[in-house]
Amino acid sequence: MKAPSVASRLLIVVVATLLLALSGSLAWAAVNDFQTRGVVPPGVTVAGRPLGGLTSAGARAVIEEAVAAPLLRPIAVQAAGREFSLDPKTIVTVDVDGMLSAAYAPRRTAPFVLRVHYDLTGAVPATEVAPAFTLDQKALATWVSAVASQIDSAPVSADMKLVDGAVVVTRSAAGRRLDASGTIAALTSALDAEKALSDEASRSVSIPVLPVAPKVTEKSFGKALVVDLSQRSISLFNGLKLEKAYPCAIGTPGHPTPKGAFKIVGKRYLPTWRNPGSAWAKSMPAYIGPGPGNPLGTRALNLDASGIRIHGTSSNASIGTAASHGCMRMHMWDVEDLYPRVPLGTPVFVVL
Repeated sequence: MKAPSVASRLLIVVVATLLLALSGSLAWAAVNDFQTRGVVPPGVTVAGRPLGGLTSAGARAVIEEAVAAPLLRPIAVQAAGREFSLDPKTIVTVDVDGMLSAAYAPRRTAPFVLRVHYDLTGAVPATEVAPAFTLDQKALATWVSAVASQIDSAPVSADMKLVDGAVVVTRSAAGRRLDASGTIAALTSALDAEKALSDEASRSVSIPVLPVAPKVTEKSFGKALVVDLSQRSISLFNGLKLEKAYPCAIGTPGHPTPKGAFKIVGKRYLPTWRNPGSAWAKSMPAYIGPGPGNPLGTRALNLDASGIRIHGTSSNASIGTAASHGCMRMHMWDVEDLYPRVPLGTPVFVVL
């Protein structure tokens, strides 16, 4: 067998040396890769803050300070001149673990050879870790509903009614309602990561409150009559404004005009009087047609109280006295003036 030449022996030595050097480099790379697994690679940032070179604990502390803390700062919420505090901790969940995992991703997901390249050259791609959090929409809606219960108020309609024998007037007032959908949209925007991280100095939101109009206002309230038995007068109101007042006669003590709340259920032009069959009418005919002798005059307004009317009379001397059998008499010219002013259904309040 022929002995290897000097050149061959030299080549073997060179190859052996190179293999030894390569194996040493690979061993160093493997050890270095193992040692750096717990360290965030260079070039990784979160909210503009560098995480490269930090351990898991260090990176977590930066993430909590740079992302979690701003996102979870209370929000001052102004509505209808009041201020409420929204604590995002009850609504927002910040995924610190997810962001920490994303910080390690550039190294952990790279092949071994590429990781060795990163270690040798330091040329790790820049990576910005996006804020990761979830917003509990149901919890937010519950908070908005609780605020609305303190803000909302029902409108008040104009009204005129009889209470304990007296006419009570209520003026209309607008209510208010929290715009729930607009509020949720405004708060969702305020809780956005970009907004929270870029505007740390301001953490306040004004939320919309809508007016609620009353169903009935003074202008739409309509007509009403108030009969004051003690003053022997009939007052016509348009809404809550006195339009005109008229003198009248009322029932005698034996046939008093009933007190209470009524309404006009019939309007009679040149009415026919029909005998009610009462004791006081025994000597009178069964009916009296329109004309000068008609006890109802030229106009009559029937109330929803049996046999009770507002009507005209030719007995002008009786106006201002207690002279009727329960009805309210008016001068003929006054009842003719009142008649077209009041529609069917007009409320009539008779008070003492």
